[in-house]
Amino acid sequence: MNLRSFFYVLVFSFIWLGCKSQSNTSDSAVDNSVSSIGFSKDSLLHHIEVLSSDAYEGRKTGSEGSLKARNYITSKFKQLGVLPLSKTYNQSFSFMGRRDSIRNNGVNVLGLIKGVKNPDKYIVISAHYDHLGIRDGVVFNGADDDASGTSALFSFAECFKKNPPNHSIILAAFDAEEMGLQGSKYYVDHPIIGKENILVNLNMDMISRSTKNELYVVGTRFYENLKPAITEAQLPEGFKLLIGHDGSDTAQNWTNSSDHGSFHKKEIPFLYFGVEDHKDYHKETDEFVNIHPEFYSKAVQVIISVFEDLDERLE
Repeated sequence: MNLRSFFYVLVFSFIWLGCKSQSNTSDSAVDNSVSSIGFSKDSLLHHIEVLSSDAYEGRKTGSEGSLKARNYITSKFKQLGVLPLSKTYNQSFSFMGRRDSIRNNGVNVLGLIKGVKNPDKYIVISAHYDHLGIRDGVVFNGADDDASGTSALFSFAECFKKNPPNHSIILAAFDAEEMGLQGSKYYVDHPIIGKENILVNLNMDMISRSTKNELYVVGTRFYENLKPAITEAQLPEGFKLLIGHDGSDTAQNWTNSSDHGSFHKKEIPFLYFGVEDHKDYHKETDEFVNIHPEFYSKAVQVIISVFEDLDERLE
């Protein structure tokens, strides 16, 4: 090779390497905004920030803030192509307060995505959208508890637009969880879909923060057939998906601690995903600024991947 040819080859190499470097940079930027399984991380964070803002007044059951949250959930379901489970998205119910004789009114928000292979069998994916409201003039916004789970419902819907599920999906935003699991109790006692057609409930409650990068899952102790989806899950680097808090260890038993308990009592299999209690649990400091965005997006990614496994395995 003469000197002139060597020079041209050298210049071309630098140009090619520069283009490749720019291409990799662009790919990295996309990865930061969109998960590897098809939901927008930016949208996930936007939804939790909105739902846990002061404008929603802590989303207490029966309050104006609750109505506002319900309207927000319904509007996002419509935008994402989620159908109403019944004639409307709303399932209204009433119940007596545990500490008084006052009748309270609540509303579950229930959406439907039809399955492409087994449309008559259902998987319920749930979170509760209510929280504690305003106490002594202070707003309890409940970012982790449970705006985090509610916002994750939208991420599921995003993924289903690109990858329709095999089984039909009920996206359930339950009300009045903080008042004794009232919304989910009403749902299982007044089924729109018969329990014999529900394969499993995946419930999310407090999934947006952990200093140890630990997300717990409860349910495999009672429903062994669900265990491979957990033990064989591919996890992001440094992320831990742990089985526990199910009565088989010395930790607090979460078997009936959230809306999955209503399904379990009806012998409907469940998996519950949540983090351990933190210093802001049920305090006014459970705010958006205190969540852990990277952990949160990874947690949602892992839960969706567990769902995808079950959607393939279950019959």
